[in-house]
Amino acid sequence: MGEAVEMIFPASNNNDQLSNGVVDQISNSIEEMRLEDQNDDNKCSWYEEEIDDYLKWSFALNSILHKGTSKYQDIALLDTKHFGKVLVIDGKMQSAENDEFIYHECLIHPPLLHHPNPKTVFIMGGGEGSAAREVLKHKNIEKVVMCDIDQEVVDFCRRYLTINWEAFGDEKLHLVINDAKAELERREEKFDLIVGDLADPVEGGPCYQLYTKSFYEYVLKPKLNPHGIFVTQAGPAGVLTHKEVFSSIYNTLKHVFKYVVAYTAHVPSFADTWGWVMASDEPFVLDAKQIDSRIEERINGELLYLNGASLLSCATMNKSVYLSLLNETHVYTEEDARFIHGHGKAYKA
Repeated sequence: MGEAVEMIFPASNNNDQLSNGVVDQISNSIEEMRLEDQNDDNKCSWYEEEIDDYLKWSFALNSILHKGTSKYQDIALLDTKHFGKVLVIDGKMQSAENDEFIYHECLIHPPLLHHPNPKTVFIMGGGEGSAAREVLKHKNIEKVVMCDIDQEVVDFCRRYLTINWEAFGDEKLHLVINDAKAELERREEKFDLIVGDLADPVEGGPCYQLYTKSFYEYVLKPKLNPHGIFVTQAGPAGVLTHKEVFSSIYNTLKHVFKYVVAYTAHVPSFADTWGWVMASDEPFVLDAKQIDSRIEERINGELLYLNGASLLSCATMNKSVYLSLLNETHVYTEEDARFIHGHGKAYKA
């Protein structure tokens, strides 16, 4: 089936030239870091990601599939020995082939299963296609709009991430290259679910404004149908990292929606526990048996990570994170934003 493309804006700087930023760091990392084995045939090249000051996370590589710089971001697609193909944007791991199902099942299925009858979905970001793939597993979905700002990210993910080829070719998917805020503002239609599958908020990155109270309140929420749900990825949520942005995003959404649920799962390739937040003006009241029943009735194929019991358990926090969510006072605004470690192209420029 052919893809229904609504609008495509011309790509900017769609080339393979290196910038002075993360893409250069990838090349330098590969050249400088070598695993010396007693058998010379077993030498490996490594990619090194800086998670925080004095903390790095390294991946042994098979090859570099793509590296370049778009108008908005430094991009790399790497083939790693342990995690398969990985997408790296502005120096941050975004998705790994071998465990991305954890992230994307947690992002997509909790809100869709809690909605009484979801038919339309708007995905902010999601250029690799995995979020759309999970949405399209639901039998009652009629239309998915995936709006990503970066043509180059979408293009090379469509080329290399074979697991998502079917999703990209589904006639229910409407691909749009645009800023998600501008796209939501221009559309008159409303949606049953809006998904924030955005890059992490880093200083100088392209999308931290899409985590703010004003955006949630005045742009996003008015585009939800009755019973509508919003869900967003919300950054690292471990004991040592949850105060970076996770607790702030949770508290910000509490100022806009009546019912807000935070939940977490460990994602091995992220080297941390990760967080998501879903919000609605309708309560989230399903128990494990009801969730399992909806999974069986609504979803084509098997989920690899979630069932009713595990979905509910994801919302149970350890004491440290629970108290931080309970006591958080920060509201995310353009003037008072929080960022995870790292910098985007605008900052570096």
